[in-house]
Amino acid sequence: MKRFEVSVVGELNLDLILYGLPEKLELEREHLAQSLSITLGSSSAIFAHNLACLGNRVGFSSGIGSDSLGEICKERLAEAKVDLSGVKKFAGKITGLTTILPQATGRYILTYPGTMRDLKFQDLDFAYILAAKHLHVSSYFLQTGLRPNLAELFRRAQESGLTTSLDTNDDPEDCWSGDVQDVLRYVDVFLPNESEACKIARAEPLAAAAQILSEQVSLLVVKRGAQGSIAWRGKEKFVAPAQPATPIDSVGAGDSFDAGFVHRFIRGATVQTCLEFANLTGALSVTRAGGTEAFRDAAHREKFLRDHSAGDP
Repeated sequence: MKRFEVSVVGELNLDLILYGLPEKLELEREHLAQSLSITLGSSSAIFAHNLACLGNRVGFSSGIGSDSLGEICKERLAEAKVDLSGVKKFAGKITGLTTILPQATGRYILTYPGTMRDLKFQDLDFAYILAAKHLHVSSYFLQTGLRPNLAELFRRAQESGLTTSLDTNDDPEDCWSGDVQDVLRYVDVFLPNESEACKIARAEPLAAAAQILSEQVSLLVVKRGAQGSIAWRGKEKFVAPAQPATPIDSVGAGDSFDAGFVHRFIRGATVQTCLEFANLTGALSVTRAGGTEAFRDAAHREKFLRDHSAGDP
């Protein structure tokens, strides 16, 4: 038996979320928020946390600074029983922090990368990472220390018999460099949202982008928010409508979708089943503030999945 179902390699930080701010933010004015949430952030950590809450053995490889923020991150992941043996502490460095300002039509996302940039290929414990059935990486464009060698990491994983998945998330520089194509050669499940898929393929509309990307990866899965999700396996197409939920906060919904998809995928479920369960875990995520709070509340999580006929998670 493998030590882990899934190894996650990625960034680790807290999210500071300020709710109820005015729609128009003005320079040199003091704006008051109506409420505040400080919760586990970063796409990789949200994915790892929520995947573990679904009952998976998860190993996490990341970097934190020698500060209290990093320790709080580790405490939150440890609560979910994520294995943290692969988390490296960088002395004298500062753990990253993201501040999120939700608005009526979207949100501002402000990130200090901190140790996201410090983790490098040589810091990784490959015996630890490869002791899993599956490898997942998020936030490709933020991990500038790892990025030059991520194709090698994915290649080693596939050669060791692991299946792999990637969610690039946004590119803060909006360049969408072509070097991600080197990684896609070794990706089994690619999990962008609609905008990311079009920007990476450099094609619009989604159908044109999907035609390009589905020729590069075994399985392309595109998140479309309230419009549900679509997957392509070669020329075969799968569609699943969004699950209904009363939204409180969309932070982390895409990462929660990824967790649901991978949870089913590593168990050999059909693509359609994976899509439907991923839509469900994405919907669960939005019922609480922050990307992990709906999963931390075990009673709420289990009732939501049961009420929506998810079956055994």
